[in-house]
Amino acid sequence: MKQLLKVLLRTLLIVFIVINIITAFQAYKFTHFYNADEIIIKQDKNGWDKTGEILFGINVAKRANTVVADSTFNTVYLTTKDNIKLQGWYLKTDSNAKGTVVMFHGHGSTKSGVYTESEAFRKMGYNTFLIDFRAHGSSGGNTTTIGYYESEDVQLAYDFIKNKGEKNIVLWGISMGAATITKAVNDYGLEPNKIILEMPFGSILRAAEGRIKMMQLPGEPLATLITFWGGAEHGFWAFNMEPTEFVKKINCPVLLQWGVNDPRVTKGEIEMIYANINTPKKLVVYETAGHESLCKKENDKWTNEVQNFLNN
Repeated sequence: MKQLLKVLLRTLLIVFIVINIITAFQAYKFTHFYNADEIIIKQDKNGWDKTGEILFGINVAKRANTVVADSTFNTVYLTTKDNIKLQGWYLKTDSNAKGTVVMFHGHGSTKSGVYTESEAFRKMGYNTFLIDFRAHGSSGGNTTTIGYYESEDVQLAYDFIKNKGEKNIVLWGISMGAATITKAVNDYGLEPNKIILEMPFGSILRAAEGRIKMMQLPGEPLATLITFWGGAEHGFWAFNMEPTEFVKKINCPVLLQWGVNDPRVTKGEIEMIYANINTPKKLVVYETAGHESLCKKENDKWTNEVQNFLNN
C-alpha cells in the first residue's frame, strides 16, 4: 500500500510538472510575437503540427500595418521608459475639430486595424491619434503583457495629445486596447473628457480562459496556470490586471459596447465592468456581432450610438 502511494504521488508530481511546462510555453507564445523572418507558417498542418501547437503554443508573426501613410498622416514616435519606440499616426479632420479621439487596437492587431473607426470619427469632426502598442505593428519590441505594461503606452499617447493643447480628449479602445485604457486611468490618473470601451476583458485570467476555449480546451486549470506563467515570465503579478476594478477610477462618461456572439468576452464580464463604472454610462449590445469591429459589423448602429454619446 505504501509503495502504491509513492507511485501515485510520483505520477501526480510528474503530471503537475508536465502541465506547468506546457502552460509556461503557452504563456510565452501568448505574449510574444515573432518577426516575420523568424518563423515559417505552415498552411497544411499535419497531426504532429497540431499536437505541437496544443502542447507548446502557436508561433505568431508580428502583424504589419496594411494602411500606407500618405502626406495627410503625421507620423509620430513616442518612447517608453524602457526605450521601446512606439509609432503613431496623428490625423486631422477636414473641418474645425471638436476634439481628438486617441485610439487603441486589440491584441495581435495594429493601428491599421482600427483605421475604419478613425475615418468614422474624422467624419464626425474629430482629429484622431492611432498608436501601435509595443510589440505590435510598426512599434518596437516583441513582448506584450496584454495591457499591463501597455498602460504606459496609453499614457504616452494621452500626454502627447494633451501637450498639443487639446481640451476635449476622448479615449477609444477595442478588446485589449479597451482593457488597457482602464489600467492607464487607474495607474496614471488620466482625465479624458469621455471614454469608449468596446469588448474589454474583465481580467487577464478571463482573457486567457477565452483564448483556451477558442482552442477547444478546458478553461481551468489551464487559464490560471497560463496567467501565472505569463506574469512570471515578464516580471509582474498578472492576476492584478483587472479592468473590472480599474473602471472604478474613471471620472468621466463611458460608452461600453459588446457583441452578443463574442466567444472571448462573456456577458458576465461586461455586466460586472458596467456595474463598477460610477460615472454617467451607457451599455450598448450588438445582436449580430462577435469579437470584432462593431463599426464594420453594424455600422449604422455603431455610428448612431457613438455620435449620440459624443454629442451629449
